[in-house]
Amino acid sequence: MTKPKNPSWFDISMDAFALAAESNMVIAARLGSLALGGPNAVREAERMVSEKVAANMTLGADLMTGKHGLTPESMVSGSIDHYAKHVAANRKRLLG
Repeated sequence: MTKPKNPSWFDISMDAFALAAESNMVIAARLGSLALGGPNAVREAERMVSEKVAANMTLGADLMTGKHGLTPESMVSGSIDHYAKHVAANRKRLLG
């Protein structure tokens, strides 16, 4: 489904809610992995930090160049979509 160019704030809030719920699943899985310690925990912590830095830098560039549009609604919606892709990939990797 194609997203509208100017989504409503209601649609944006529903997308944000879904992202928060999925993020919490990823956080719980990562905390379990980190709590076990060892080399796998170190790799996961390093991966987590490097992914966050890369995602934030990419989003910043996308927002500055107008990739997600120029209205507040399109920029917020685009930001949520940007992070949702990363969170979904981590959920799939961590939880199967």
